[in-house]
Amino acid sequence: MRPLRALALYLGGVIVGGALLAPWVHGMAQALAADSGFFHKLSQQPFSRYLTRCFLVLALVGIWPLARAFHIRNWRDLGWTSPRGQGKNLAWGLIAGFASLAVALGLGLALGGRSWDAERTAAQIARHLFNALSAAVVVSVLEETLFRGAIYGALRRAYGWRTALMASSALFALVHFFGRVQWQEAVAWDSGLRALPQLFAGFLDVQQLLPGFINLALAGAILAWLYERSGSLYASVGLHAGWIFWLKTGGFFTRIPPDSSTWVWGSAKLLDGWVAMPVLILVGIWAVRVLERAWTAGMAISKNNED
Repeated sequence: MRPLRALALYLGGVIVGGALLAPWVHGMAQALAADSGFFHKLSQQPFSRYLTRCFLVLALVGIWPLARAFHIRNWRDLGWTSPRGQGKNLAWGLIAGFASLAVALGLGLALGGRSWDAERTAAQIARHLFNALSAAVVVSVLEETLFRGAIYGALRRAYGWRTALMASSALFALVHFFGRVQWQEAVAWDSGLRALPQLFAGFLDVQQLLPGFINLALAGAILAWLYERSGSLYASVGLHAGWIFWLKTGGFFTRIPPDSSTWVWGSAKLLDGWVAMPVLILVGIWAVRVLERAWTAGMAISKNNED
């Protein structure tokens, strides 16, 4: 099966399947609420949470069939080469990811686009840091395996790395640009399907589309470039993890003043503001200029040692 066809079936299955599954899971939680404290707590969650969780579950379940359709047979095909000697790539990625969005956040604080939220206890900070670090590790590994290892890798083999970089980056931005569903009606069997248009509402809002979608596509392109040039996922996982840490942490430690422009400084997501674009461009230049030289030099040394 051609990669684009397999990818379209995968995405369609996740979105339509999740929309059909969410009302059923919601109804099951409501039916079991009286018999279990866990289901009682679960039953209080908004329908939008059921919808997003069903998307996530189906996306994870579908990774292996998608990999088989892409003719991916082992972990190496997904970009997970031997970790030996990859510590430097992982470290460079982590440093760049952590430092870049820290700069974007710092600019907002320095120029009045954000303010510190001092109403945090030590227990809240410790719990948040644990959750943010856990999310950074888990999400970066899963998303890099899917978007770069599987999708970019399959598209590259079929269409070349330039087309694969543009297509996978656009898809990465699309998936992360989906809007939050607000469902106020009674939940019926077709509620998920009727809620789907809300996922794409951001594309009708210029201030969400620009620069949010562009920044996400640029981030995806940088991650794909790191994978392409390093030959493994370690550098892109490190960079992605550093970004996720601040995406989770920026909104925890700072507030957005009422008179601040989220279009300029970004919301809690950080990447949806104009201030993030020059930062991402600098990361891209760093990846192309600095890491490219380091990898080229490393390959030359390895070749000389073999000779």
